[in-house]
Amino acid sequence: MSRGLPHGALVVVLGSGTMGRGIARLAAGADNQVILYDVNAGALESAKRDLSRYLDRDVDKGRLNVEEAAAIGGRIRYATDLAGIGSAALVIEAIIEDLSTKIGLLADVEAAVAPTTIIATNTSSLSVTAVAAGLERPQQFAGMHFFNPAPVLPLVEIVAGAVSNPEVLDTLDAVATAWGKTPVRTASTPGFIVNRVARPFYGEALRIVEENLATPQEVDEIVRGAGGFRMGPFALMDLVGLDVNLAVSKSVYEQTFHDPRFAPNQIQQQLVDAGWLGRKTGRGFYNYEAEGSDPEPRVVNPQPMTDPIILHGSEDGVAGLAARLQTAGHDLTRGFGPAAGIGVGSMLLWPSNGRPVSAVESALPDLDVVAMDTALDWSTASVVAIAGGTAEAQAAAAGLLALAGIETRLVSDGPGLVLLRIMAQLASVAADAVLKGVATAEDVDTAMRLGTNYPIGPLEWADGVGVARVVGLLDNMADYYGEARYRPSSLLRRVANTDSSLQGVG
Repeated sequence: MSRGLPHGALVVVLGSGTMGRGIARLAAGADNQVILYDVNAGALESAKRDLSRYLDRDVDKGRLNVEEAAAIGGRIRYATDLAGIGSAALVIEAIIEDLSTKIGLLADVEAAVAPTTIIATNTSSLSVTAVAAGLERPQQFAGMHFFNPAPVLPLVEIVAGAVSNPEVLDTLDAVATAWGKTPVRTASTPGFIVNRVARPFYGEALRIVEENLATPQEVDEIVRGAGGFRMGPFALMDLVGLDVNLAVSKSVYEQTFHDPRFAPNQIQQQLVDAGWLGRKTGRGFYNYEAEGSDPEPRVVNPQPMTDPIILHGSEDGVAGLAARLQTAGHDLTRGFGPAAGIGVGSMLLWPSNGRPVSAVESALPDLDVVAMDTALDWSTASVVAIAGGTAEAQAAAAGLLALAGIETRLVSDGPGLVLLRIMAQLASVAADAVLKGVATAEDVDTAMRLGTNYPIGPLEWADGVGVARVVGLLDNMADYYGEARYRPSSLLRRVANTDSSLQGVG
């Protein structure tokens, strides 16, 4: 394993935009000499002012003392030509996402540096192999994908091109570690790990709204309250920019030859066409210019509970809720009903298996079935979605959940509710990435936790709820929709058939 760069080695950063200046600051903070290159002198001046302001802020916040900040700033030089880069140990490119422009600049860099110099690209959307194909020394080239802001976010994707030298990858891995980052390895495939695996977080949420099963506000509240995510998908798309998020979705969709799991959504396209791009324009899925104009989530008033609480069938999907009810001091009686769930009177709170309530209630004619979504951590969940059943059954379900200190959100009856279908699709796409050699299961889960702030890796989640349950859910959704979009990854099916674990695969 490489030890990384020699102490004080020269790092050249190409491009002085937000990402480039962040990488330069990071490298200089790790005691490297840095040249920040840009053909635009005005952009370099802007970068210099910003970097000085960032360092001053670090001093004000006590993260650096004055001498340390001055030393970091002093290690960064600014250049509009490549004349001084000959001794560079590492060059990191962070210019516009255009293949020919990148190859043109990197070809000039190759001519100016030693044959042993490592050249890396920070691209998030282009093929590392395609960029390398335009270079004289593709074996010395790889991807080093930082996340914005580079000095803050902990993840770096180390991306192997088709002919990247393994020692180059090891060195980049060691550099990322030395710079205080957590590196993960990925092949040069569409979206690498994070942008590939994260697509269902947005795509399934968009489809739920498209089918009028829930509003963007309801989806976001459920994903936060039941999932523990810091932001729901719609608020996050608004923050990133709908145009940016849509461009990534289109790129992954095109590069995977129109895999339906990555299909963009017309709702997002229409908002982009209207110029509603999110926070930066004042309006996206939310209206930031008219506070209080967004619809309120549907809340069900809970009915007081007087009947015994009955635990029916298997505890799959309800074990966490049952434990929380017991912790809150409520007794559960074991029942003998044919369906899994928790019942009070004639109401059965049924953990969704990917079918809508309307498709299963005929098999349970004596029960008023209400479907229940999942929670990633039942001990801390504050909100859970329900669907189906009569108004009386919905009130009884809300009353039961209230005993556990959980609020209820009503969504329309559909397959898989909200959080459950999003997580199942994330797990399937993540498993497919492992199956196809994009990355190991450990690196996939690490990337999704650190690169997107997910509370749990999707493969770890699948192991926790049971891979067989995830496969069953996806099979039922595929049957309901008649679409390959919901086909389970064959890796999920193999693990379910062998009753094994996704951890350590790849």
